[in-house]
Amino acid sequence: MMGVKNIMENRLFNMMGSEVVSGFSCKPVKLIPDKPIMHFKTHIFICGDERCGGAHKNENIAADLRDILKEIKLANGETRIKISRTGCFGACRFRSVANIYENTKMNGYEPNNNVWLRNIHKYSKERWIELFTALAQNESIDNLDFKQVPMSEPSTYK
Repeated sequence: MMGVKNIMENRLFNMMGSEVVSGFSCKPVKLIPDKPIMHFKTHIFICGDERCGGAHKNENIAADLRDILKEIKLANGETRIKISRTGCFGACRFRSVANIYENTKMNGYEPNNNVWLRNIHKYSKERWIELFTALAQNESIDNLDFKQVPMSEPSTYK
């Protein structure tokens, strides 16, 4: 399981140190309502709905990406990148999309905030590492060769 450590007596703990319910990677045994979420610099939302999910041909894309982040040491600390699966973004024509959210209240890089990537189902492991490294080093995604979803101007819908 992703982010879960097996500790004495077969009890499972997530990266934040909370004991989790068996069979889950983050569902806590005991809910602590005021406990903050783990710091992240960048949060990437991966569309996992019908069309985009089908394009991925991988039910575990989020878990696999989390494994890559652990491998390249971006799953913890000040440059932590968080991965979440979402439902439909309504951008199906761009086939498997992701949205990058930068935590600008902390150390997120504003030029990369709200960047939408398309055709992510075509990314190799090396391509993901290139993206993650660029985000961690605050390189502008606009200057790299990642296909983006075009955004219309607000006046388009008057």
